[in-house]
Amino acid sequence: MSTHVIVGAGPVGTATATLLADRGEHVRVITRRGTGPDHPGIERIAADASDAAALAEAGTGATALYNCANPPYNRWPLDWPPLAAAFLHAARTTGAVLITTGNLYVYGPPDGPMTEQHPLRPAGTKAGVRARMWEEALAAHEAGDLRTAEIRSSDYLGAGTQTLFSIAVLPKILAGKRAAVPADPDAPHTWTHVADVARMLVAIADDEHAWGRAWHTPSPAPASIRDLATAAAYLAAKPEPRLSALPAAMLWLGGLTDPIVREMRETQYQFRKPFVMDSTAATERFGIQPTPIEVGLKEMIAAPRVTVAR
Repeated sequence: MSTHVIVGAGPVGTATATLLADRGEHVRVITRRGTGPDHPGIERIAADASDAAALAEAGTGATALYNCANPPYNRWPLDWPPLAAAFLHAARTTGAVLITTGNLYVYGPPDGPMTEQHPLRPAGTKAGVRARMWEEALAAHEAGDLRTAEIRSSDYLGAGTQTLFSIAVLPKILAGKRAAVPADPDAPHTWTHVADVARMLVAIADDEHAWGRAWHTPSPAPASIRDLATAAAYLAAKPEPRLSALPAAMLWLGGLTDPIVREMRETQYQFRKPFVMDSTAATERFGIQPTPIEVGLKEMIAAPRVTVAR
């Protein structure tokens, strides 16, 4: 039985911890308040993961260290650097492989389907933070200081997830109301189920030949926000969805008073044009078949409240 340390108990951290515990591994979940899944194989620890010494101590004896943390969206530039430094210190100190839950921000506005070979062209402060995190971790890996890999996914589907769709569209559909969304509702977009992220994290941690690079989580064929809305309305037995595109100027005005809305300005390119991720490499390497979109929608309809951001 190996020991696995997971920082974060959001949808991805919870799914990863449960997956590992169900296969008989010893799992430690670290959050500030000591929260996490209730499972006999999961030890919940209250600690500040940005405290490098505390994280290294919690990771003692671990085979793998999973970064499933997610600071408040508007605090990424402040909170991620000390967290990232603590993860690197813990990986060096304990010898555990560091597996990070990443995203597609690092690529910037795409000019076609994004693959793992896509150059890093971060557009904006938040994207720059995530790109530097990976570049520093990869440099340490290549220098032989630690072992690491990163898993990148698109916007999440599944219970407890928080995305533009779950915030601005799904509640309106379930209430039978019109949804105004700051996006092109017909632009193709990749969506990733959190269970598949967990499966990838565990698969990468188990395969030393997969370390030292980034991987894309196997995800279904792209679907527009309108496609998701139509499927959700059907699954929930609600009327045909009514969607309208919210002008970018309205998002700018909303950001004057709402810090989260203000941060969304930086990533508007992800929703105004096609935003497609190619996950062929991981699907072929690990045989992980993506969870159908309808499964994620059913989970979100059954538990529509969102609590944790990607």
